[in-house]
Amino acid sequence: MDVDRQGFIRELREICGDNIITDRPRLRVYETDGLTAKRQVPWVVVLPSNISEVQQIARLCDSHRVPLVARGAGTGLSGGATPHAEGVLLSLARFNRILSVDSENMLAKVEPGVTNLAISEHVEHLGLYYAPDPSSQIACSIGGNVAENSGGVHCLKYGLTVHNVRKLKLVSPQGDLYEVGSEAFDSAGYDLLAVLHGSEGMLGIVVEVTVKLLAKPEAVCVVMSGFASVESAATAVGDIIATGILPAGLEMMDKPAIQAAEAFVHAGYPTDAEALLLCELDGIEAELQSQLDILQAVLQKNNALDISVAHSDADRARLWMGRKSAFPAVGRLAPDYFCMDGTIPRKQLARVLGEISELSREFGLPVANVFHAGDGNLHPLILYDANLEGDLEKAEQFGAKILELCIEVGGTITGEHGVGLEKIDQMCVQFSPAELAVFHGVKAAFDPNLILNPGKAVPTLHRCAEFGAMHVHAGQDKFPDLERF
Repeated sequence: MDVDRQGFIRELREICGDNIITDRPRLRVYETDGLTAKRQVPWVVVLPSNISEVQQIARLCDSHRVPLVARGAGTGLSGGATPHAEGVLLSLARFNRILSVDSENMLAKVEPGVTNLAISEHVEHLGLYYAPDPSSQIACSIGGNVAENSGGVHCLKYGLTVHNVRKLKLVSPQGDLYEVGSEAFDSAGYDLLAVLHGSEGMLGIVVEVTVKLLAKPEAVCVVMSGFASVESAATAVGDIIATGILPAGLEMMDKPAIQAAEAFVHAGYPTDAEALLLCELDGIEAELQSQLDILQAVLQKNNALDISVAHSDADRARLWMGRKSAFPAVGRLAPDYFCMDGTIPRKQLARVLGEISELSREFGLPVANVFHAGDGNLHPLILYDANLEGDLEKAEQFGAKILELCIEVGGTITGEHGVGLEKIDQMCVQFSPAELAVFHGVKAAFDPNLILNPGKAVPTLHRCAEFGAMHVHAGQDKFPDLERF
């Protein structure tokens, strides 16, 4: 990096005062996000207190061509917030205020460091809530949700983050402040709001988010059913949607995940079942009862072992606690686990789960499956021990095979965790050189000096050529000329 380091640090101190970290012990706090297998200590960390400081930091980095990585709560699972060794890590931890609530228009204006769950808690007394609810909602920040286009249990009916955000305020890498979207249902021009959701901090720094709020439904129930086989549960998922019912949430867990969650939180799960479905219905009371009758008939047709219905807040919370605690629960089964994230068509659930079991035997690594069955978003948790030589590499290879399987059956390599560092090679499988060139063109339009979160999400064509030369993968059939780039 061709920059006067001491002079650069002095300029940062003039902007942020003491809100800057340069000593290695404290820098190591920021060396990783939730993908702990990837670590990199940043050159310097800054914690700005206001938008003006963010603008000045961006201008300084852009003028010196210094890499700049924005970080929220650090709960991401794909390495999207992994720092750059020669760059500035910009923490938005101080941007943690809910700025305003417009109950008439059902909107809230928040800073990016506000946690997901805090929004719903803040407006609960108004009978409102914020629908997207990733399992990490108690800790993950709304800015990170925008960066990864997070989903959660209720995304089947209420959509991903992009469907629940009306407007963004951003700082460009050149330090300019601008807005996209509007408080109305749509706005003129290109749909930059959609482009920025899931852009993984590569196009701009989000400093304010206007989210859509919803009225709490009149009635809610959660139906739990166990199955003697994964295939039966997977078939039931498709049959439920085929009836015309649109559940608020439709989640599935396999036996290892069921047993781990039950041992961890005692949710009342049937530990002898091979698969478990959790289905949440909401709406007006009369509608709910009609849907519940149809749902129970579908479950019985698919040989559900047992069916229980939770109506009270406490009982529903208990059932969801098991699902939302599945990741830490599985963490008790092995020293380490690798959390994957891919999405497939619902009709392919049984096939893909069967092939994941075969891959588990091939690699000699156990796997527990928890996923948003309604929208086909899989979260296989591959268990391994990083202290055993070669185990991490096997887990990564296993994960790559799962992602390529998702592509093979018509799906995609991510549903809500993003690409980051974890899946960057599989981007070469899913997309052609021409498609990747379009992605690079979008990046250059927003960030011509390429300082924001470099090396993440979108691979270079050279990287894809090297990957294609080393691997025989699904993308070579689709794009036989890949190795020429």
